[in-house]
Amino acid sequence: MSSPLPASAQRHKTVVIADDSVVVRGLFARWLGESGQFHLVAVAGDGETAVAHAGRFKPDVMVLDLDMPGVDGATALPQILKESPHTGILLATTLTERNTRIALECMTKGAMDVVSKPESRDGLTLSLDFRSEFLLKLGNIAQTRVRPGALPPDIDVDFTSLGPTSLRQLVSVVPRYLVIGASTGGPRAVARVLFDIGDALQDLTTIVVQHMPPLFTASFAEQITGYIGIPAREPFDGERLARGTIYVAPGGRHLGIDRRLGHITASISDAPPVRFCRPAVDVLFNDAARHLGPAALGIVLTGMGADGTEGAGALRRAGAAVIAQDECSSTIWGMPGSVVRAQHASAVIPLDDIGGAIRGLVRAGQLA
Repeated sequence: MSSPLPASAQRHKTVVIADDSVVVRGLFARWLGESGQFHLVAVAGDGETAVAHAGRFKPDVMVLDLDMPGVDGATALPQILKESPHTGILLATTLTERNTRIALECMTKGAMDVVSKPESRDGLTLSLDFRSEFLLKLGNIAQTRVRPGALPPDIDVDFTSLGPTSLRQLVSVVPRYLVIGASTGGPRAVARVLFDIGDALQDLTTIVVQHMPPLFTASFAEQITGYIGIPAREPFDGERLARGTIYVAPGGRHLGIDRRLGHITASISDAPPVRFCRPAVDVLFNDAARHLGPAALGIVLTGMGADGTEGAGALRRAGAAVIAQDECSSTIWGMPGSVVRAQHASAVIPLDDIGGAIRGLVRAGQLA
């Protein structure tokens, strides 16, 4: 039996650290203590112990390393969420190409975010940027009401469960471009929406801004291709955007839209962050409003902050519709909630219904 937490600890969010490195566990524990926001309830050096601590302590957040002896982090993740469905998982790992792919897979199965550990010991202990990022992401997850249950995109979906009627009332023309913005919890949500749209994506040019570091976005695009069989990749600057392809903003760079010689092209830039984000949803949405107008359909999915709100307003003024994911199905109702509060959302729809509604809209337009 676990003993009750002292009254002082109950004011702070509880954390379990699972990492096979004694140095890392000690460093993270010190940072948590110095922050004054968290109460460390346990540490684990392997996945099996992490699962046991999840069942015993039901922590608000678990910091989970991927590379651990015996049961590794990826294997332990579903067991941790089974033992404690409301625990938010922050992956903390050195991002090799292999670990990047595994981390993305983990984020489609319930992990909320990832922080990249510096490769060197000095980088780990001396980097103020890493410490700030670690505590910021931990705090964001800790303040979130975690909704249990992963939404893997490889499940059977009844595409006829939601008809296009409600969406058809919102659009003046059947959209030809789909512009999507997401952040925390987004990899899972984006994959679900795209999977549910299915082969109707062949009739759309799809552009996605998902807040991710550089190594992640190429792997994310590969993952999407594997899930749904539609080509997905990072575009290059000036590339003509084609139907039947999904374009993912490269990590750490803005992805916008331009019109060159009568064609819609990708615009990649290293301009300063917008609302602390690069890539930024606002950059994509503002460009889509300028160059696409009502031919675009905007979607704002789960994520922390307000990125996308200004751009959603621009889309609406240009005659385009904007769908916001509803609160109950969002991991974090920050970005979509901000769009709703600003009255820029044409419709607020549960994640399970967004893709099917878009599919129905596109298919109905073909028959019109």
